[in-house]
This record gives sequence, structure tokens and C-alpha cells, in this order.
Amino acid sequence: MSVSDPVADFLTCIRNAIGAKHRKVDVPASNMKTELAKLLLRERFINNFKTIEDTRQGVLRVYLKYTNDDTPVITGIKRVSKPGRRVYVGKERIPRVMGGLGVSVVSTSRGLMSDREARDAGLGGELVCQVW
Repeated sequence: MSVSDPVADFLTCIRNAIGAKHRKVDVPASNMKTELAKLLLRERFINNFKTIEDTRQGVLRVYLKYTNDDTPVITGIKRVSKPGRRVYVGKERIPRVMGGLGVSVVSTSRGLMSDREARDAGLGGELVCQVW
């Protein structure tokens, strides 16, 4: 089955795994998904991730993060820029998510960055998703 929006599929897999209280989720790997997982790890939304090589494109295994009382750290995850409607923002218009508690993921000329990193670097770009 071909997926027209692999990033949305990745975010939906994470959302569904959190709803089912899974500790890990496996998705087909790609460079964009790996960079997104690195950013989620850097922002402490997930515990860890690893790529598993296979005969095709590989598998990205994401280990989800929960608090001590089994509440997921990620309470919401939303795709903003879609293949049918790309959303671009300048450095001064990058939105804050939940008053700074969440993260806007921006695809800049220097790669994927969180909203704070993009503001500090003075870069805008495509608003990929929001996580809170």
C-alpha cells in the first residue's frame, strides 16, 4: 500500500500506540521520520528510538515515554502542513504550542528544528507538525 503522506502516517502510528498504551511502535523508516524521532527525543517526548535494518527500507522503532502513573508524555500530536496544503511560516510567525509547553516542528534550510531552535537561529520554514 502506498502512503501519500508518510509523516502523517508516522504521527498517526504514534497517536494510536499511545491510545493503546503501547511502550513501542514500529513504522517504516525514512530520513524524515528519523529526523523527526531525533527531535522528539531531544525535546524529551519519547524515551528512545532505533533503526532496524531489513531487506527493504528498514524499520524505525520508537519507544514511547510515560510518567510514573502511566500517563503518556505526548497528549496530542497534529500534522499542520499537508501534501494538499503546505503551510510556511517566517521566523517571527512560528506559533507557540500550549504557551511553550508543546513544540512546533519546523522544516528549515538546516533541517528539522523545534520552534525554539528555529527562533534562536532566525529561520522560518515549513510548519510540519505540533506536539504537546
